[in-house]
Amino acid sequence: MKNLSLLTWLTQLALSVAVPLGGCVLLGVWLYNRFDLGVWVIWLGAGVGLVFALDGLRVSLKALERLSRGKEKNHPTGFNDHD
Repeated sequence: MKNLSLLTWLTQLALSVAVPLGGCVLLGVWLYNRFDLGVWVIWLGAGVGLVFALDGLRVSLKALERLSRGKEKNHPTGFNDHD
C-alpha cells in the first residue's frame, strides 16, 4: 500500500510541475493570438509558469519527504481502519 501512496505522490509531483508551466505558456500563446500582443507575452507566461512550477516542485518534495518519514499530518481514517 505504501508503494501506491508513493506512486500517487509521484503523479502529483509531475502534475504540480507540468500543469502550471504548460497552462501559463498556453495562456501566453492565446493572448498573443487573440489580442495581437508581442512575443513578450509568451515569454512572460513561460516565466510565470516556471515560478509556479518551481513552487509546486518545492511543495511536493516537502510533502514527499514528510510522507517518507512517516509524519503525515491529518491523515484521514479509511473505512477499514476503524476499530
